[in-house]
Order: sequence, then structure tokens, then C-alpha cells
Amino acid sequence: MRSLVLLSAAAATVMAGGYAIPESSINATALSAAYVANAHGADAAYYNPAAMVYNDDANLLEVDATYIGLSKIHYATSSGSANIDSKNESFLVPTFHYSSKKLGDNGARLGFSIVAPAGLSKRWTSAPAVYSAEEFTLKTIEINPSIAVPLSDTVSMGVGFRIVRTDGVVKSTAPGPASRDLTGDAIDYGYNLALDYRPLSNVSLAATYRSKIDLNVEGSANLQYGPSTYSGAASVTIPLPAALNLAAAYSFDSGTTVEAVYERTFWSAYKNLDFNYDGTVSAATVAFGTAIPKNYESTNSYRLGLTQKYDQWTAMAGIAYDETPTPEATLGYELPDSDAWIVSLGGRYKIDESWNIGLAGLLDMKQNREVHQSTGSNPINGEFTNARAYLVTAGIEYRF
Repeated sequence: MRSLVLLSAAAATVMAGGYAIPESSINATALSAAYVANAHGADAAYYNPAAMVYNDDANLLEVDATYIGLSKIHYATSSGSANIDSKNESFLVPTFHYSSKKLGDNGARLGFSIVAPAGLSKRWTSAPAVYSAEEFTLKTIEINPSIAVPLSDTVSMGVGFRIVRTDGVVKSTAPGPASRDLTGDAIDYGYNLALDYRPLSNVSLAATYRSKIDLNVEGSANLQYGPSTYSGAASVTIPLPAALNLAAAYSFDSGTTVEAVYERTFWSAYKNLDFNYDGTVSAATVAFGTAIPKNYESTNSYRLGLTQKYDQWTAMAGIAYDETPTPEATLGYELPDSDAWIVSLGGRYKIDESWNIGLAGLLDMKQNREVHQSTGSNPINGEFTNARAYLVTAGIEYRF
């Protein structure tokens, strides 16, 4: 259950590090998610709903699909006792965005997005990783309706309501025997806020905030610890951290726009994991249910995006540095995370006044991470290398 909740925790909000997927549209993938102050089009409904008031007076609808490939992660100890790889993983993630035309004379807009903010899978087939992370599978869907209202000619605000569905599966097998087979799901709620200020026609300043959500995961567990077994309900409640984005964009007369984004994710709210197995006390529930300190650290992400418009074409590029929230003492095989550099490219082509298409690619390069732990049931003492993620997003936008 510990691993299930780690994945679930990452699933319910767009955030730096972990299993987050900040790239949920063509523009976001192409710009390494440096897409807040310059958010426009249908996907502004998700990235900065306050910016919807500056869209053309039309209904905008975008449908995208993102291929995500995860490389094998290599783990080796200096003593040579372990030299193993996780499995390759591949996924296809669809997303949807909608921004309405003006609602009456006040210029308010409605928005609606369906995204997969995080998740994916991690599988190991060799010891010692299988002792805690033989299989991790997580599916998330977030539905995010929003509304934008102009406060003046230069200031607008947006408010959104987040509905997140999480499904997870976790399996592990260790000598002893000790094993677990877990499933869990949750539906949880939160909100997001946005403020957009445009003091000049070519300058945009924006702030967005996604609230902390208490994730209540409920499911079932089959546990074995030596002769002791348990089959029944399992549950846990943990805080999901809030995330704040501060962004500035400047557009030149040449059609070039530069955007810088600072993202702060308040992971320090994640102190420990404490599980409940329907009140049952046994060797199995104690072994898998003792409160586990996590002590995550709040993280920073720094993003820079470049957009160039030329006739019917729009070219985009991005670079970002993304910190991990996972301290060395609590890192596990289910989430061997590290700081990362991200680079991306993409573009759009305007077919006519109603249709445009786009394609973008992104490379997420995790830094090698050496870990030395002295406590825990399955301490890690070695180095993780070759962690990479590859994203390709294609889609189409329709104006009507």
C-alpha cells in the first residue's frame, strides 16, 4: 500500500518531479510547460484560465494525443550485488480542451479540460527491486471546468474546479515469504485560481495556483508476511501539495514571444504514510501498515519558452530544470526520481480560419542519482542511471 499511495499522491495535481505530466497539449509539450503568461487558444482553459478573456471571440476546441515512452532505468551497487534494469514503458494519453466565446457583454468565458495529470507505470523483474516494486500501474483522469472574468481592460481572473479520478495497482514479492497485491481508487476534488495582468499590449504577467487536495484512497489488499495473511479493505489519507506558478511573457514586434516560469510545489506537506487495514492487527498488517516517514521537500522548477510566429506557421522551443521532491533517505524503487533537464521543440500550422494542426516533442533527462540508505526493510545502496522520458504530442484545434 505504501507504493500505491506514492503513485496516487503524484497523480492528483500537476507538479514538479515524481510522476507528474505537466505537458497536456501541443503548446505545453513544445514549450516544456513554459506556458502560463502566454497561454492562448483552447488549452488556456487548463494552463491559465484567466487568459481565456484575451482569446478571439470564438469557440475553441482542441483534441490532442501524447505518446509517452519511458526508458529502462538501470540500478547497480558498487559491490556488484545488484545490476538490474526496469522495463521499458509506452503509453498513449488523449487530452481535450475547450474555451468558449464571450458570454454576453462582460467578456466572461467558460473553459473545460480533460487531462491525465500524472501516473504511468514502473515494473521491475529482478531482486532487490521486486521486493517493493514488482509492478506499479496508475491511471488518472482530471476533469477541470473553469470560468474567466475580466476585472478591467488589463486584469482578468480565472477560477476552476478539479475532479480527479485515480486507479492504481501495486504488486511486490520478497523472500520470507512477504507479498502484497493491492488495488485502490479515489475521486477527489480541488480548485485552481489564475490572475492575468497585461500592463502593455506586448507584456503579460500571470500567477496560477492549484490547491492542496486531501487524497482519500480506498481499496483492497492481499498481504502475506510469513505465516500471517490478510485479505480485506485498505485505506489511507494523505495531503497533496499545492502548486504555484509565476510567469512573465514579452512579445517583440518580430512575432517572437519569450516566457519565463517559476513553479513552486509545496511537497513539504507530505510528512508520512499511515495505513489502515480495517482495524485488523496481525503480523502482516503491522509489517505493511506501520507509519512510514516521507519528509518530502518543496521543489522549484524553472522554465523558459520561445515562440516565433511567421505567416501560417508557429514555431516553439523550451527548456526547463525540474527538481525532485524525494529525499535520499526515503527514495524507493517505485519512484527513483532525481533532478532533471528538459528540452522541447514543436510547431503549429494554420490550415484556414477554422483549423490548425500541431506536432511537438520533448526529452526529459533525469540526472544519475546515487543513494545510500542505512535504515528500512529494503535499503538502497547504489546508483540509478539512464532515466529518460520521451513525449510526442500531435493534435488539432477547431474554431467555430
